[in-house]
Amino acid sequence: MKKNVSGTISENLKNRIVRQLKDIDTQLPFMVNLSPAERRSIPKLGRMTTKFVELALGLSEKHPELVPPYLDVQKMKQDFELARKFVEIMSVLEPLWEKMNDTFYAAGSSAHAQARLFYKAVKIAARNQIPGTDVMVKELKQSFRNPIDREKRDNKKKKSASSIVQEIPVNE
Repeated sequence: MKKNVSGTISENLKNRIVRQLKDIDTQLPFMVNLSPAERRSIPKLGRMTTKFVELALGLSEKHPELVPPYLDVQKMKQDFELARKFVEIMSVLEPLWEKMNDTFYAAGSSAHAQARLFYKAVKIAARNQIPGTDVMVKELKQSFRNPIDREKRDNKKKKSASSIVQEIPVNE
């Protein structure tokens, strides 16, 4: 299913959104960045583990005599509350991120399709010997080099959306 996107973002709005996002990041200085290996190796909080943590927390508060001296129940409670608050925040952020990411791809795809149409028009103009178009064809053709050459050039790395976004020039 092809989705057409039609919209604009003013520089002012874009700058305001970027500032607000940076402000959110600043307001949460305790956030961490886990490596993929770290993310795989730690226990995850899901439906079943949430119930386990809730139960352990409740029982440890009711029976402090069973809590070993090296266990900080307040820290467990603080971490659990933080995780629950992040679930609420992420329940808003994840669909927003998905829509932003999909809009990025749809807008980029549309721009690319229009650029290909222009490229075809320039190739036709070059075949009809319109002055200067042969240079334009040669320039535009560079984007369609052999995919194997492109893989070698990119060190055979698969690019994520965030790396693509980082490559797009930003007007600041």
